[in-house]
Amino acid sequence: MIIRDKFKIALIPFSALVFGIFALILIIFFANSIQIFEKEGLAIYTTSRWLASEDPSLEFYGVLPAIYGSLYTSGIAILIALPLSVAYSVFVVDYAPRRIKEWLIIATDIMTGLPTIIYGIWGAFFLVPFVKKYLMEPLYENFSFIPLFSYPPSTGHSFLSGGILLGIMVTPFAAAIIREAYRTIPYTYREAVYALGATKYEATRVLIGYIKPAILAGLVLAFGRAIGETVAVSLVIGNTFNISPSLFAPGYTISSLIANQFGNAFIYEHMVSALFAAGLSLSFIGLAVNLLVFRMLRRWEHARS
Repeated sequence: MIIRDKFKIALIPFSALVFGIFALILIIFFANSIQIFEKEGLAIYTTSRWLASEDPSLEFYGVLPAIYGSLYTSGIAILIALPLSVAYSVFVVDYAPRRIKEWLIIATDIMTGLPTIIYGIWGAFFLVPFVKKYLMEPLYENFSFIPLFSYPPSTGHSFLSGGILLGIMVTPFAAAIIREAYRTIPYTYREAVYALGATKYEATRVLIGYIKPAILAGLVLAFGRAIGETVAVSLVIGNTFNISPSLFAPGYTISSLIANQFGNAFIYEHMVSALFAAGLSLSFIGLAVNLLVFRMLRRWEHARS
């Protein structure tokens, strides 16, 4: 008992260090954002006008289009990553031949560790032209009356290109968590499902429901990875202040906005503070998503009990 209590106490500083680092990051971002909050208030999050001027009185920065673009592209990425990661995990664990199973796992691990610039260059030179020619143009020609496809795909740099690229990038992260959770389901559970006369498909549905927390955890990790991506998405999204429901419209994300504007931000009196405030919004979004998923998990655990 005494050894256990001492070990517990010894772990407290490490936990406090992690929390302290996170708190310090938020404090620094908030402190550097005060200047723009005093000038604009919450209008920085609710307006779309981005006006850089050497006259401080004329400066005005609204990051709503970047927040919109971040949520839009990350949402597309999650819609792509969810079915891909779940299907991949089931295939690797239940269906893949033993001789290729490890190769599939190694391939996704390599994708997880690739530098993001590799994805960005591939996206700019292959994905964008491919999506424009074989997806955007046919959909625009035949279904432009639908708001999702109403923007002319002039360059291919768009929310859709950014979302697809992010979906490809984050799928290995989600798949790694889901695959390991699915693989560690006790074999007795599998036997019990088949003993009830379930088919392979029915058994898979039941077992996937058993790892629902792992699926949600994988999606949260994928969402955080997608909404914070900078270089890769900056090369394919178009970097335009724009709020449009169309998948084919160019846009901005918070990360790409900071990356593109930070180099010359020090020329202007309030831009640096505006970029810190934009970064602060990413923390709020991440916190909100994590709280939402935590609430969903609590409700799921309560329903099971």
